[in-house]
Amino acid sequence: MHGLFLCERTVQQLEQLSTEIIHPNPYWHYCHDTYRLPDGSVGDYYYAHTHGSVIVVPYFENGTFLMVEQYRYLNRRYSLEFPGGGVHVGSTSEQSAVNELQEEAGLQCTLLQKLGEFNPCNGITDEICTVYSAKGLVTVESSPDITEQFSTIVLDADTLLHYIREGRIWDGASLSAWTLWQMADTL
Repeated sequence: MHGLFLCERTVQQLEQLSTEIIHPNPYWHYCHDTYRLPDGSVGDYYYAHTHGSVIVVPYFENGTFLMVEQYRYLNRRYSLEFPGGGVHVGSTSEQSAVNELQEEAGLQCTLLQKLGEFNPCNGITDEICTVYSAKGLVTVESSPDITEQFSTIVLDADTLLHYIREGRIWDGASLSAWTLWQMADTL
């Protein structure tokens, strides 16, 4: 096992006692659960519940990738990211990936392949983000949400890695998507 040791699991699962939605909004629900601690006392857990999210790695036949740049209000700076967004109620992650690719990047694809899933911040949200690669890309008109403004950039893998190293690409979902892309050996 290359020097790895498996440790015996000594942490027990926690019993959920109650759950309530404190604040719903169109994107996620802020929730509060109570649960039983190992000593028998009751604890509180606050978290964001979502229907999931998607992120798409658009890959052109010439070996380049498309990313979108947008202003991120919470960090008060621009972010270079792969197209992505939330899964809407009644939609699948695959449908959402196709929609986000068109809305944000102005692209449609002939091949959409699931690369994997991850949780963006498992101590704060139950969200699962599904990562897709998109190939066979065709340009169409984009239709961003009224709250979104994007510019697009096409870059090769070396430039993308350089931008990650210098901190220009700092979005966690895009970093995770890039890792899954590289592991998939889809080139």
